[in-house]
Amino acid sequence: MREYSPDLTPQWKRPKAVPEVAAEADLVVEVAGTDFCGAVVACEAGTVTLEDRFGKRRVFPMEPRGFLLDGAVVTLVRPPRGPSAPSRTASGSIAVPGARARVARAGRIYVEGRHDAELVERVWGDDLRIEGVVVEYLEGVDDLPAVVAEFGPTPDARLGVLVDHLVPGSKEFRIAALAAATSPDVLVVGHPYVDVWQAVKPSALGIAAWPVVPRGQDWKTGVCRALGWPENTGAAWQHILSRVGSYKDLEPTLLGRVEELIDFVTGDGEA
Repeated sequence: MREYSPDLTPQWKRPKAVPEVAAEADLVVEVAGTDFCGAVVACEAGTVTLEDRFGKRRVFPMEPRGFLLDGAVVTLVRPPRGPSAPSRTASGSIAVPGARARVARAGRIYVEGRHDAELVERVWGDDLRIEGVVVEYLEGVDDLPAVVAEFGPTPDARLGVLVDHLVPGSKEFRIAALAAATSPDVLVVGHPYVDVWQAVKPSALGIAAWPVVPRGQDWKTGVCRALGWPENTGAAWQHILSRVGSYKDLEPTLLGRVEELIDFVTGDGEA
């Protein structure tokens, strides 16, 4: 006896199979039929939350054939539940659940200003507490050699200093060289940016690039003007900081220098 398939639609008329893709965190997809494109930030029963490059989040139903991945139609599904990967800190280090902050070391990391300190705390705060490293800010580096001398670095109390605009020929470069020469237990490193704001990737803020501010203008105020932001640098900084979720939002030139200072102060780096 001949058996017939319950689906009598001719094979050539049947819709092509659409691949199912697990809605893993950071997967970037486009919502079919819209111009919304974003990365997966959450996946609940029947819905997925996407965040676009401007930080805007929207929730969409995980309907069949509802998304495009690299231009191809896909169906998003909940990721399979299995052994979860180790959670990580904002700096990318493996998190230690329940870890208590270590008693502060005698060594310190100095940064130029409050914004530098807040950015370091946002990304490396968990690591610094576990290592017992305190970050303080200087309000400028003009008196850095005297500050280093007053601190009195020793092998058991190393001092690391992060300097803005550390490029050959700059005032900061000359001051840093003088400070670094005072002791083998001090390490002065820096990034090339006029201000630590520029160490945040433009993509994290949804802009193409940081504006070029003419010489003679206050740099932060000039940035606000060029980007059409209110000329309130404090509010502007809070907006910038809110867009930093992890080390991925920072330029490598800053990442490497901060990691170098942490290693040095904790004794993991060479003197």
